[in-house]
Amino acid sequence: MIDIVDEAPAHVGAREVLLDLSFGPDRFAKTSERLREGRLPAFAYSALDQAGALVGTVRLWNVADETGRNALLLGPLAVETRCRSQKVGERLMRHATNQAAMAGFGAIILVGDHVYYQRFGFNPGLIDNLTLPGPVERERFLALELKAGHLAGFAGCLLPTGAADLAQQVGVPLTLDVFETAA
Repeated sequence: MIDIVDEAPAHVGAREVLLDLSFGPDRFAKTSERLREGRLPAFAYSALDQAGALVGTVRLWNVADETGRNALLLGPLAVETRCRSQKVGERLMRHATNQAAMAGFGAIILVGDHVYYQRFGFNPGLIDNLTLPGPVERERFLALELKAGHLAGFAGCLLPTGAADLAQQVGVPLTLDVFETAA
């Protein structure tokens, strides 16, 4: 049995290992990372196996177009290889999109494989007037409207918004020890 839960500080180390294994050493060079760095996620979910070990992760980040219209940026989504046949990625995606919709967000944007993400309703044509702060393959730049028409008129370069990650900005390592000593 796999449970989808809110990400906890105890998941961070395993999450980083999973992301390194899934995306390799160049993951911090990706254009989407420019929208995540120095920020806290709006939503963060972990998939845990029966033993409580992290086997999947997904996060959503606050972003806006140049006029200040808000959306969420999804990513990264990663699932441990041994669990991929158990639809963990699908469950994480459905949970994340449902939570975003229930919280009142109008759209989710991501950079990813259209063949995979189209089952959740993501399409490339909704954000033709948007760019990212770096190169992106246009066919991988996808969006899902949670509210019909929300992305109409979105234009310019997508910008990071949301809460700043103060621990990251001052170089404090994000580990369980930080949370234990701060309490």
